[in-house]
Amino acid sequence: MYNKEYLYVSDWMKKEVKRWDIRLKNQSIIVTGGNREGNHSRQFLLPKFIFVDKDYSVYVVDQSKHRVMKWVKDATQGIFVACGNGTRDKLTQLFNPSGIVVDHLGNVYVTDTYNNRVIRWINGAKEGTIVVGGNGEGNETNQLYLPTHLLFDKDGNLYVFDSVNYRLQKFLIESN
Repeated sequence: MYNKEYLYVSDWMKKEVKRWDIRLKNQSIIVTGGNREGNHSRQFLLPKFIFVDKDYSVYVVDQSKHRVMKWVKDATQGIFVACGNGTRDKLTQLFNPSGIVVDHLGNVYVTDTYNNRVIRWINGAKEGTIVVGGNGEGNETNQLYLPTHLLFDKDGNLYVFDSVNYRLQKFLIESN
């Protein structure tokens, strides 16, 4: 993930996310993780996908732990935003999450890849809501098949990459 000052890189082998200062060549710091593999709020198993908000909070999808954690700038441990709680299809669970994006209200959107849906966690919620998909795997307009990546455009449209169907779908999402 890149912004004008920093480049953020997830190193899943070292279980950490580093921030590189673009102005200072070859200087990086660990901003999350780096505390071996584990289940605690300072640890990851497979930190693969990240999002950095305007306040420099880092959201990390810990894919193999089926969870999303938020690390406020300069924090020493993360906050569980979307806990996996197993790998089924309940609204408190994720199954192999991948893409992540956070809207201007702090709501977290995650591709729940193996459940073929996009889940939104409203800031502070204990469970998510399905905003796209959740109707089984398929290629209909209300279905996804292993969604992986997300992004918002400047008009608030959500784009979802549907990996098996090789398509990018556009959705208007109510943010309230």
